[in-house]
Amino acid sequence: MSRTEKYRGIFPAFYACYDENGEISGERAKQFTRYLMEKKVQGLYVGGSSGECIYQSVEERKRLLESVMEAAEGKLVVIAHVACNNTKDSAELAAHAQELGVDAIASIPPIYFHLPEYAIAEYWNTISAAAPDTDFIIYNIPQLAGVSLTVPLLQKMRENKRVIGVKNSSMPVQDIQQFLAAGGDDWVVFNGPDEQFVSGRAMGAAAGIGGTYAAMPELYLAMDKAFVEGRMEDARTLQYQANEIISALCSCRANMYAVIKEVLRMDGMDIGGVRAPLVNVTEEDLPKIQKCRAMIQEALAKSCNYFYSEVGYRLSQDAAGSTLRTSSKVLFDSFSFK
Repeated sequence: MSRTEKYRGIFPAFYACYDENGEISGERAKQFTRYLMEKKVQGLYVGGSSGECIYQSVEERKRLLESVMEAAEGKLVVIAHVACNNTKDSAELAAHAQELGVDAIASIPPIYFHLPEYAIAEYWNTISAAAPDTDFIIYNIPQLAGVSLTVPLLQKMRENKRVIGVKNSSMPVQDIQQFLAAGGDDWVVFNGPDEQFVSGRAMGAAAGIGGTYAAMPELYLAMDKAFVEGRMEDARTLQYQANEIISALCSCRANMYAVIKEVLRMDGMDIGGVRAPLVNVTEEDLPKIQKCRAMIQEALAKSCNYFYSEVGYRLSQDAAGSTLRTSSKVLFDSFSFK
């Protein structure tokens, strides 16, 4: 088996887990990890954009990753994003991640100052050197980092034998093709934009890492399964459903991750809110959030409709959320996701 074979499937971007006072909650992080394990996802991406990494201290990021690794018990592929806006802290997080036994570390380029490519390469290689026995994944997200991964920079980074792939969150799916071609053998590209998961897979991405996956993991698991089995019409239908939900999640006054966390809270998974300056949920958002939740439940019901028909479920309007969540676990336990 190649060393990149384990990087396949659905990798939810792990959300920051806070207590009632807005501090990192190790216990809630453990609960959320177990919740996602029960959904049968292939792995987790911890400490990235969805995890609010830029609003957390080094020690907070360490504490959250420790909790995830404890709860995962080696049963999930864990990728830890370790980038900070300075090399020293990034290297410290990389070394810590290796000590915990993560499968890979990942890093965006340095932000704010626009550095030359040789400086970006030095930054990434220094981080990788702090975790010399751990795979390294380049995180390309130019719309937020302000720096785009180029093919020459990727080729330079391939000289580092620990560099095994790219998490590509740029919008052109052609970038996936270019990065695959430039990477060569034993190389993996993750699709980043959730709205184009199926398109990214069609262009050659082996897996997806996404910020909305944890809000509706069953939908993305079904999407990936449909793609793998060649049921492209089903995959496209599920993608359209997910995209409509994403638009609704972004329509509130609150930050999208605050909205997702409120949906999860309504379903019994309380991992707190978001950290300022991100905007938390207010009363005016609640009707829209209820609509988002209903859209997710409807999408799950449609994608799992045959199952519910067979077992004779009759969902009440009030109990739809919890019933669908419980039942979908039974359904997806019967699948063998690859």
